[in-house]
Amino acid sequence: MKNTRITLIALTGVIAGSILYACQFKASEPDKKPNILFCLADDATWKHMSAYGTEWIATPAFDKVADQGLLFSNTYTPNAKCGPSRSIILTGRNTWQLEEAANHLAYFPTKFKTYHEALAEQGYHVGYTGKGWAPGTALNEDGSKRELLVKAYNSIKTKAPTTGISNNDYLANFKRFLEEKTSDAPFCFWYGGHEPHRDYEYGTGVRLGNKKLAQLDSVFPYWPQSEVVKNDVLDYAYELEYFDKQLGGMLALLEERGELEHTIIVVTSDNGMPFPRVKGQSYEHSNHLPLAIMWKNGIKHPGRTITDYVSFADFAATFLDITGYHAEDLGMHPVQGKSLAPIFNSDKEDVIAPEQDYVLLGQERHDVGRPNDVGYPIRGIVKDGFLYLLNYENDRWPAGNPETGYTNTDGSPTKTEILELNRSGENHSYWDLNFGKHPKEELFQLSTDENCLHNLAEHSDFQRVKGDLKQLLESELKAQKDPRMFGNGAVFDNYTPDRNARFYERYMNGETVKAGWINLTDFEKDQD
Repeated sequence: MKNTRITLIALTGVIAGSILYACQFKASEPDKKPNILFCLADDATWKHMSAYGTEWIATPAFDKVADQGLLFSNTYTPNAKCGPSRSIILTGRNTWQLEEAANHLAYFPTKFKTYHEALAEQGYHVGYTGKGWAPGTALNEDGSKRELLVKAYNSIKTKAPTTGISNNDYLANFKRFLEEKTSDAPFCFWYGGHEPHRDYEYGTGVRLGNKKLAQLDSVFPYWPQSEVVKNDVLDYAYELEYFDKQLGGMLALLEERGELEHTIIVVTSDNGMPFPRVKGQSYEHSNHLPLAIMWKNGIKHPGRTITDYVSFADFAATFLDITGYHAEDLGMHPVQGKSLAPIFNSDKEDVIAPEQDYVLLGQERHDVGRPNDVGYPIRGIVKDGFLYLLNYENDRWPAGNPETGYTNTDGSPTKTEILELNRSGENHSYWDLNFGKHPKEELFQLSTDENCLHNLAEHSDFQRVKGDLKQLLESELKAQKDPRMFGNGAVFDNYTPDRNARFYERYMNGETVKAGWINLTDFEKDQD
């Protein structure tokens, strides 16, 4: 990433660009608010969209959005797990500002209104298909079920090509949603694909996706370079392509209905791929996600690649900005993110807003499985090509306790192979990388180590870098009133999971507890 010095001219240009953007939009469409189509893959790492250069996955619909809009190369979720990541998107607030919604399998606090709910109150036709905010429980003040995305469109089914792919007919449900809206109402729709979330039908990448193991020269170096792992990765690729195919149908439908010009289309993923050391952790492949945005009526000079740091908290801020609303006027809590509107109106590539030169990361409890339902608290920052992580309770197991199956890592052929190699004594290094304990501080130079294998936190040459990053991280977290900065971090452990509470204690006492996202063979019998 380039180092760009902030100047008065640059700052003035960004502000002026934002004002010009607003004026141009209102002048060209005085009575027409933009439609919003937000498309979210479930568990896909950023570099696996073919627009970023990956050759063994074809995502032509994502690539079209990027070609006719903007391709972002530094987009991060602050929290790489489904529930909290989606909470950030819907509220524009960081995970440490969301109380119980900082956790996975959480109760969503009634006090936080989503941008979907707010826009529905302003006359937008609002809904979703597939996976919305999940997993967790959202209730109204009276205890009734609350739909954070307003209305589900999931009734139309199709024959899925594999048992691991949802039978939701995403395109048909989107079409029904559009048919129900009045002709003059703008819409806000969430396409939440269940793909490429596990389970996968093993071998379908080769059998149905016409892929070949030879296409993968290697997989990430923290996994075994085996046929089992490569098949697992290609099965993931097949499901990611299925997500993209549904996106392509939606783009065609919007064009057919004459809505494409007026619709901002955002395509991303909630967290990294569902493999060990990725989903649920805080490394580069966990939090760094794909992003393409197309808006024919609202993006000046499409076809650009943007290297600005973008946080998931920025989405709600952007949608409120381009629709002309303020969070406080809609009854929402203040959003933490920044609007991307100045980037839309710029004619530059690479860095557009140099003052936004970092993103903050953080996690608390993901899946249950540790004693007393405690989490694995982390805070981190990405800036100037470095990733700094502070592991507050590094005596805990980051992927979950071994005896309860490392619940913060989905069951998979890759996970099984790593565990078996460790148990047999054949190879302990993969287990250590994927399931072992972490040091208190971690520092990685992403330009040379995107796999985050070489911790520089104790290296003498990087003490100033580490110190500067830690100081900025903690000052920002204090400004955002993170409870961990004020000695109250235990509050996140004290929030009760919406299900499987006291999983560890119940399992250790001999109770059969439900853990459908991991395999029975994941549970360790003899592990210190």
